[in-house]
Amino acid sequence: QAQLVESGGGLVQAGGSLRLSCAASGRTLSNNGMGWFRRAPGKEREFVATISWSGSSTEYADSVKGRFTISRDNSKDTVYLQMNRLKPEDTAVYYCAARRGAGTAQIRYAYDYWGQGTQVTVSS
Repeated sequence: QAQLVESGGGLVQAGGSLRLSCAASGRTLSNNGMGWFRRAPGKEREFVATISWSGSSTEYADSVKGRFTISRDNSKDTVYLQMNRLKPEDTAVYYCAARRGAGTAQIRYAYDYWGQGTQVTVSS
């Protein structure tokens, strides 16, 4: 059973940057597709970004395209989400997820393992 632990969240002013990390333990996830989702207050959990096992394929939600970058270091079993030019509407709990498949996926039901989430708050 894989465990995912997110870190790097916090409070930042609009226009600032944060880098989220997601570390896997219990089993390696270097052969698995990974993703980031977020849930803002009063809203459903939504897709943010996804990356294939090799890192060669990535996809982003339109709302973060050009501002966020997903990457991974398989030697460390860690996935990252670099968030630049943050906006107040990016405020949410961010979740890391892993899927048994090797490719990317934008739907939450394609993922088998989830972290507990890390809070990101962007002030205006």
